[in-house]
Amino acid sequence: MPRKLNLNVGINTTGYLPAAWKYRSGNRHDIYDPGYYKRLTELAHRGLFDAVFFSDHPALMTDPNSRPFHTIDPLILCTALAAQVPDIGFVATMSSTYNSPYNLARRTQSTDIVSGGRLIINIVSSFNPNVAANFGSAPLPSRSERYAKASEFLDVAKKLWASWDPSREGPVPNEQFWDAASAHAIDHVGDHFTVKGPLNVPRGPQGHPVIAQAGASEGGIELAARHGEIIYCNILSRPAGQAFGKKVRDRAARLGRDPKGIRIVPGVVVILGETKKEALRKHELFSGAGIARFIKENGIDPDGFNPDAVLDAERFIPDPNRLQAVGMGLGLSDLLTHEKLTTRQVVRRSEGHHRLLLGTAEEVADALIDLWDDGTVDGYTLQPPRAPDDIEEFVDKVVPILQDRGVYRSRYEERTVRERYGLPFPAH
Repeated sequence: MPRKLNLNVGINTTGYLPAAWKYRSGNRHDIYDPGYYKRLTELAHRGLFDAVFFSDHPALMTDPNSRPFHTIDPLILCTALAAQVPDIGFVATMSSTYNSPYNLARRTQSTDIVSGGRLIINIVSSFNPNVAANFGSAPLPSRSERYAKASEFLDVAKKLWASWDPSREGPVPNEQFWDAASAHAIDHVGDHFTVKGPLNVPRGPQGHPVIAQAGASEGGIELAARHGEIIYCNILSRPAGQAFGKKVRDRAARLGRDPKGIRIVPGVVVILGETKKEALRKHELFSGAGIARFIKENGIDPDGFNPDAVLDAERFIPDPNRLQAVGMGLGLSDLLTHEKLTTRQVVRRSEGHHRLLLGTAEEVADALIDLWDDGTVDGYTLQPPRAPDDIEEFVDKVVPILQDRGVYRSRYEERTVRERYGLPFPAH
């Protein structure tokens, strides 16, 4: 079967870019209206996306100059949407630091069964102290501890997801309801978790939900290589993308895992125009003064700063001990390692840590196909500046071009998202 481009789309609140809400259709109450997310999911379904994607931080950032970006619990919202919109998959972000393996395994396996095999879970270790403060007085654990816990968390979840498998029942006598031997205790005792099992939800239609993982730090690479099936990341150029993919897949092979079971689907921000010039103007409108913002975000002294000087990659390597996500911050330094670029060029290449594509629908389609065609990426997670406006534009203008080029589906065929991504079924 010919390889096809995979596409997910982020549908958090008003869209991806913080200031673009001023230029979207809709009102401020949309962000906590289930009907709004249903409309976005139906729009994504019309565009034949693999899945809609919800990031999450279980904390409300009360900055009056921003907007809430995470509201309704993603798993609950995805379960409700799955009952109303067919075919399309759902990516629900969940924290391994602030959940228990049994509870998460039970809830996600339940949603996967209810949806008919359409759930992807994006496991994050949580890096925000405001999240930690909502779960007790203990401070946020160190990065190394969070990743070690996340890896064991997924080990336990996988054991639980496989712990009751009705398909492995033997002959059942008439006087018995079931073969209890189809379930088994996992008896897990580890550094972070002690869980007896089995899970009281049977093995699902995908074996278990597809596991997504985001992170390019050393801990993130290890977690992705060990457990990740869909890797959400920031890839800003072909050389950087090829280096990242090789690093993840080589690490997976060293861990005894077949690297063919990994799909790279980086974020991409698309701004369309009838001309390239119009797209550039829209970018300035949605994002503000790019160079001034770049200087401020990177702590650069504006006095004497030359926006046309080539940037030094080492200057932008994020502190591995910083509180914020390290992996997302690596995108810029990786880009500058492989390409000699100025500030003026960089602000047109990256937005919100992701690859920025500006231009006509044809130009954007060309750019999307470019990194997919040689296997640098397997697809993308579209992060629209505005929702629903930029999703609708993409569906109406870019999707038909991708279909005409023969790289994108014309209808949903596979039953589960695991099949849609061509991922292996988990072994018993």
